[in-house]
Amino acid sequence: MKNTLRILAIDDHEMTILGYKFILEGLSLDEFDIIVDTAKTYYDGKEKIEASVNYFAYDIIFLDVQLFPPEAQESKSGEDLGILARKVVPESKIVFMSSFSDSYRINSILKSVDPDGYLVKNDIDPKTLEDAVVTVATNPPYYSAKALAAIRKRMSSNFALDEKDKKILYHLSVGTRTKDLENFIKLSPSSIESRKRQLKSLFGIENKNDLALIAAAKEKGFL
Repeated sequence: MKNTLRILAIDDHEMTILGYKFILEGLSLDEFDIIVDTAKTYYDGKEKIEASVNYFAYDIIFLDVQLFPPEAQESKSGEDLGILARKVVPESKIVFMSSFSDSYRINSILKSVDPDGYLVKNDIDPKTLEDAVVTVATNPPYYSAKALAAIRKRMSSNFALDEKDKKILYHLSVGTRTKDLENFIKLSPSSIESRKRQLKSLFGIENKNDLALIAAAKEKGFL
């Protein structure tokens, strides 16, 4: 008798998430029957993860990194949801499926969430999804080719953005002036300026302005 594998897939693009559901539930696996639930927003995903505690544990949670359009005034991401899931349902396996293949973004997620897998969307096809599900369910982790290349590229680095760095980037992106950042982040003005310089250095834009910093953060998937 096969075991039932319950999967929650969270992505803000409806066609993408329906495609995942169609492929995953159509897999013919010797070991598992698959049931897929879906969510399209951070809050919908959060609600389903928290509700699952009272009924069952999702075996695998697939997460997109960016759960809102780039222009949305919202700071919650798939990374935030992954951190939450680690606390609420630690027995669930967490796998990111994202268009972001930048080594900075992937390695930041590896350090903050320690996921059981990461797939770059350009790598995903039905066979890759099947391999990912079986590997994560039985012997994680699983990384797609582009994700693995990014991990290797930054393997020796201690790069990571902490919560304060992310808040600086977010508030700058929504128009908060640097002199007002201390109202939102518990740091002195000099510490904020220091962190901004470090962020620009990490992103390779040392001599550019805050608009360039915001653009680089968006390109690397931090906004």
